[in-house]
Amino acid sequence: MKISIESKHLSDGVVVLQPEVFQDERGFFMETFRQDQFKEMGLPHDFVQHNHSGSVKDVVRGLHFQWEPGMGKLMRVPVGAAFLVAVDIRKGSPTFGKWYGREVSAENKLMIYAPPSFARGFAVLSDYAEIQYICTGMYNNKGESGIRWNDPAINVEWPVKNPILSKKDEVAQTLAEWSARPESDFFKF
Repeated sequence: MKISIESKHLSDGVVVLQPEVFQDERGFFMETFRQDQFKEMGLPHDFVQHNHSGSVKDVVRGLHFQWEPGMGKLMRVPVGAAFLVAVDIRKGSPTFGKWYGREVSAENKLMIYAPPSFARGFAVLSDYAEIQYICTGMYNNKGESGIRWNDPAINVEWPVKNPILSKKDEVAQTLAEWSARPESDFFKF
């Protein structure tokens, strides 16, 4: 079975992957990660942590990132549908502050990889969705942060009208505030 690159975005930092799916009257089977294929495509292939979350319709989580250690994420939606977003926060990048978003669902089976130097988030589109992400770094609450989901400097076009947010996401910093912090130098283009 083959996992292939469907498209690349934001200076090729964000990669959309399409797994080959074997389907018959019993259901389906697909590989969501193969170390050899990821290595061959030039993508990270040493993931160290696997996360799984579930959320109700209109929940927006993000925009989150981690700099120490850097944490890239391969994201997929095995239940329901969600709008996955990645924002380039690399200082000096020609796409700094730009975002890419895509509906990913149990139906289309797409996966999106965003490297450590990108903030990530999602909005749940279905009544309920589960998001799985395998990470290139282990979680460290002292080396993680977020950018406000509705920062006008980024202007993500979220497909939800009344988002349900955590308190942490409601008061997250702006991209400009993050860029003024010394930690932001971890992400240079």
